[in-house]
Amino acid sequence: MEFQIEQRLKNLGYMLPDAPAPAANYVPFVKVGTLIFVSGQVASNESGFIKGRLGDNMSVEDGYEAAKLCGLALIAQLKVACSGNLDIVNRVVKLGGFVNSTSDFSDQPKVLNGASDLMANVFEDKGAHARTAVGCTLPFGVSVEVDGIFEIA
Repeated sequence: MEFQIEQRLKNLGYMLPDAPAPAANYVPFVKVGTLIFVSGQVASNESGFIKGRLGDNMSVEDGYEAAKLCGLALIAQLKVACSGNLDIVNRVVKLGGFVNSTSDFSDQPKVLNGASDLMANVFEDKGAHARTAVGCTLPFGVSVEVDGIFEIA
C-alpha cells in the first residue's frame, strides 16, 4: 500500500532524495513528544551543493528552486523520523530559512517561498506554517539552508 503523501509527491513530479547525512557534530532530527525538529538542509542536487549568492551571481528564481530542494531534503529527513510514513504528519509548524545573500539583497522571503510553496502543495492544509527568512553567509558557499519543525500524530 502506498501512503497518501508519497502519492501526492509523485503526482506533483517530485522524487525524494536520500536523507542527507549530517556534515558535522549534530543529528539530522530530534523528536520531542509529538514534535520533530529537522536540522538545516542545504541546497543540493545530483551534482552536489548548489552554491551562489543572491544579489550577486544567483537570481531569485534560482534561489527559489534551491529552497525547494532544501524542502525536499527536509521531507526526506522527516520520512526517516516518521519510520517511513509521512501520513502521520499533522502539521508543518515552522520553517527557518537562511539565504546566502549580499547586504543589499532584500528578497529572502521570495527565495524561501520555494520551500514554503512545496510544503503547501505536498501537505495541503497541514502545510501552512510560521517562517523565518534571513540573509547571511552560509557554509561551503551554499545558496540556501532550511530547517523545520513538524508535528506528528
